[in-house]
Amino acid sequence: MILTRRAMIASAASFAATAPTAGLTQVPLSIHVLKDPNCGCCTTWIEILKEDGFAVTTERSFGTLLIRHKLENGIPQNMTSCHTGEVEGYMIEGHVPASDIRRLLSERPDAVGLAVPGMPYGSPGMGPEDQREAYDVFLIRKNGSTEIFSSYEAA
Repeated sequence: MILTRRAMIASAASFAATAPTAGLTQVPLSIHVLKDPNCGCCTTWIEILKEDGFAVTTERSFGTLLIRHKLENGIPQNMTSCHTGEVEGYMIEGHVPASDIRRLLSERPDAVGLAVPGMPYGSPGMGPEDQREAYDVFLIRKNGSTEIFSSYEAA
């Protein structure tokens, strides 16, 4: 095969455009999760995050120690759920979808983090999404106030 001058220039330009990213791999987002070691829905949520590319570490915690950790880190009592994650300075409370965590990290609001209070059926880790009940993901502000970050309709 004979390379024409035009093909060689196009090939060189294409190589030059990709060279700055050659060898770079996307580093997964790291999230640390405090959870009750016996909680199945927490484990399922963690598996969903791993499937979405997160690097997840876990720590056993339960009862008053876990509740105190939540409150000391700015999660209002009415926003609590079963597990608490920490990612890049933000708290993630409950069954928050991975896409909302990524959006939070992209937008970087001045906030404590996100919460899905309670355990709504059909949220990540809480049953099939095609049977979910409606639920909201809340942004927790540093002053303790909350606002809806995203909403999920019932299936």
